[in-house]
Amino acid sequence: MPRPQNLAVETLKTLGLYIVLNIGTLLLLNLIIQYATFDLHVGFLELKQDYIHITIWRVAFYIHVFSSILTLLAGFSQFSPEILKEHRRVHKWVGRIYVWDVLLINFPSGLIMGIYANGHIPSKIAFLTLDCLWFWFTLKAVLEVKKGNIPSHRDYMTRSYALTFSAVTLRTWRLLFTSFSNLDPSTIYMIDAWMGFVPNLLFAEWLICRRKRTIAGRGPHRP
Repeated sequence: MPRPQNLAVETLKTLGLYIVLNIGTLLLLNLIIQYATFDLHVGFLELKQDYIHITIWRVAFYIHVFSSILTLLAGFSQFSPEILKEHRRVHKWVGRIYVWDVLLINFPSGLIMGIYANGHIPSKIAFLTLDCLWFWFTLKAVLEVKKGNIPSHRDYMTRSYALTFSAVTLRTWRLLFTSFSNLDPSTIYMIDAWMGFVPNLLFAEWLICRRKRTIAGRGPHRP
């Protein structure tokens, strides 16, 4: 059995991560509200006036924006210790909502937005890479849980949600670059496109490796 102090530390770390996910989701919700008026000259849309007349892009944008908050809400609830332990049925159904949202709604709309991304080819490659990895990690998580491989399912869901959370980190990096650098908007967008999700994936891999080390440290005959 893990020692009480170690269990307390792990609990605090989990709680801290959960709080960060909650705050990030609330901040993104605050940003998304401005698009509820469907004004074509607010926020991010000010930078997309060259594409705003393209119907498929405009539809993809609103679908992507409004469904992303559902994905974030569904995703972070999956990491709630209480839901995982006490409400397995809720975990299962919310997980399905998350998967359907990513695979059937956000993936196709994300592809369209990636094709029309600002920042030239590097940005387009970044967003398309993000979208494809997001689809694959989410699909792989589903396939693993169907096989009964819960540890692998958890790992792929961690990777998937790391990419989901790029909706928050991308905007955070953009704010930092525009506030504390003299780079032109196009350069910022190219850097931001990669910084929005690569550090997230690295952090996810660190979490996965740490989890595996913790399990291995318990030994084969310990719970």
